[in-house]
Amino acid sequence: MLQTIKETASFISNKTKFNPEIGIILGTGLGGLVSEIEIEHTIPYNEIPNFPVSTVEGHSGRLILGTLGNKNVVAMQGRFHFYEGYTMEKVTFPVRVMKLLGIKNLIVSNASGGVNPDYEVGDLMILEDHICLTPNPLIGENIDELGPRFPDMSEPYDKNLIKVAEDIAAENNLPVKKGVYVALTGPTLETPAEYKHMRIIGGDTVGMSTAPEVIVARHMNIPCFAMSVITDLGVPGKIQKVTHEEIQKVSEVAEPKLTLIIKELISKI
Repeated sequence: MLQTIKETASFISNKTKFNPEIGIILGTGLGGLVSEIEIEHTIPYNEIPNFPVSTVEGHSGRLILGTLGNKNVVAMQGRFHFYEGYTMEKVTFPVRVMKLLGIKNLIVSNASGGVNPDYEVGDLMILEDHICLTPNPLIGENIDELGPRFPDMSEPYDKNLIKVAEDIAAENNLPVKKGVYVALTGPTLETPAEYKHMRIIGGDTVGMSTAPEVIVARHMNIPCFAMSVITDLGVPGKIQKVTHEEIQKVSEVAEPKLTLIIKELISKI
């Protein structure tokens, strides 16, 4: 596995001669942040050795290298999910590659369903913790060169980055929530009883990504920051039928606010 990671990182490095400082993973309907990047290189996933290929609508499937907020960044325009049939090793493979490319911080976005009754569609939530109910991506033989067998997870999301993001939001009069994200496998959206369960165990939002990528990043001692766009509600009395297309539309409307915060955050790292 380590040799495969090195092979892919070497391919990207040799092709681009680019040294990213910050990794970015863009979720459903949130790929527009790419328009803010001064792009130097674009590589479709299907051209990258050993890389999975995104199969979900709203995930473009390109690796973008360029500058944002005066920092060198590598951005995944489209991520991978367990429900697509990939192993957790494959889902988190790009994070391993980004580490070998040289990133020092990881920023993640996602679309999620709100189970906190104080949340509304279109809200932004900064993740301060998560509950991972998907298979743990570190199951299997540990790669000692990348991280310890039993990594600490007492601070999955960097408190300093959270504070900076909160200040940016306040300065721009953008209300943001802070909460706990529950990661599920999908691809079904949750039943009313499942939404209730997620709230009982301490969740504020539910989604199908992010936690595995953050676990792998923290295994490699990469500080992480993540934000959710609340695209639908799993609150009793507010649950409605929703489609993936509707989730994308809500994400796209909220995207300018999220883009502003992330761009400013990167400039201040």
